[in-house]
Amino acid sequence: MANISRYDPFDFTVEPFDDLFRGFFRPVRSTNSEAAVQIKMDVKEDEQGYTVHADVPGVKKEDIHVTIDGNQVSLSAEVKRETENKEGEKLLRSERYFGKAYRSFTLGSEIDDAAAEAKYHDGVLELRLPKKATAAAKRLEIH
Repeated sequence: MANISRYDPFDFTVEPFDDLFRGFFRPVRSTNSEAAVQIKMDVKEDEQGYTVHADVPGVKKEDIHVTIDGNQVSLSAEVKRETENKEGEKLLRSERYFGKAYRSFTLGSEIDDAAAEAKYHDGVLELRLPKKATAAAKRLEIH
């Protein structure tokens, strides 16, 4: 019976031919732009409202926009590419991301947008989103 072996692309000991190219080709992880633009967040809730901490490093606070619509919060940030070409210099590789990031989420209660606050420090956006005061349910009398 013939020997059947399972091919593992990361097992370089299977074929002696692989030794020739070991180290020549390095594994490259390809990421699309969507994976590079994630805004990572922590959202906490207490009786008064919500606190959001969002990581948006490398973005100027003028390039961060927050919108509140009822109980939906949207964040957008834009990283602009700043290139400085010096005489005789050539860019060989650039791994720094530039572009737009967007994140939207819905909270359990409506937000009092007039009292909401936003602070940005050291690449972290902090949002304090107080809950809108809810009126007590009114019972209608039937005549």
